[in-house]
Amino acid sequence: MGKLREQMMADLSLKGYSERTHEAYLRYVRRFAEHFNRSPAEMGEEEIRSFLLHLIEEQKVDPTLQKAHVTALKFLYRITLKRPEVVENIPNPKIPKRLPVVLSLEEVLAIFEAIEKIKYKAIVATAYGAGLRISEVCALRIADIDSQRMRIFVHHGKGGKDRYALLGPLVLELLRECYRRIRPKGIYLFPGQNPQRHIGATSVSIVFKKAVQKVGLAKKATMHSLRHAFATHLLERGTDIRFVQVLLGHASIRSTTRYTHLSNAYLAQIESPWDALQKLRTQGGQPCNQDK
Repeated sequence: MGKLREQMMADLSLKGYSERTHEAYLRYVRRFAEHFNRSPAEMGEEEIRSFLLHLIEEQKVDPTLQKAHVTALKFLYRITLKRPEVVENIPNPKIPKRLPVVLSLEEVLAIFEAIEKIKYKAIVATAYGAGLRISEVCALRIADIDSQRMRIFVHHGKGGKDRYALLGPLVLELLRECYRRIRPKGIYLFPGQNPQRHIGATSVSIVFKKAVQKVGLAKKATMHSLRHAFATHLLERGTDIRFVQVLLGHASIRSTTRYTHLSNAYLAQIESPWDALQKLRTQGGQPCNQDK
């Protein structure tokens, strides 16, 4: 798949897709090719359907990952192989709409304190304190921290969009302490084993998972749960939802409004009909009896 791989990489670059998307698309296409031990150029709709059914029925792959495979294969056949008819009738898997896991303030603090190395402490604090995605916080450059205007420049976030995020005084203090201790030699605030490259998301996820296990948290929390907690906690403190939208980098307010379903502050403003009924009884009123 050497020549085809290079051609697909070039197409992804011309479309302006991120490096992370490059890696994911190529991985899913390679998995398709290895399943049949043939080049995708020699295959078509029948093989794609067979492969997707294999993922669903045998591999038990969740719908989100199924859709990622479909998206990669559609790009391959539509753009790189210029055979759009092959994937024209391939359906996109339906993704169940589930509410995200939201950590409480106490749970965030417990996870933070369970992490020992200051670099990972700083990563977790920044992800939660600024509402950053794991890929965004890992790729932060030293120059992205604007201590004068107290904001973080997020370079090429999701969809290749730049934005500014919140920089709190205590997060800044922790970042400065982290910088003094690890003394990054390259441009990245959180370097990996190669000082000229940033730390990998997988390494951070492993440390976070161990911290969650250490505190005995029953919730299936991930680094992305910190972003959910950031948005929910801001709403609970009365922050205007439009500001939360900007800080998260959501293009549509609809993406942000789902956090109102998770906010205790919003729920606390709504009185249960049962409670209202009981208040009516204690005040001497009589509810209407429809059975009379």
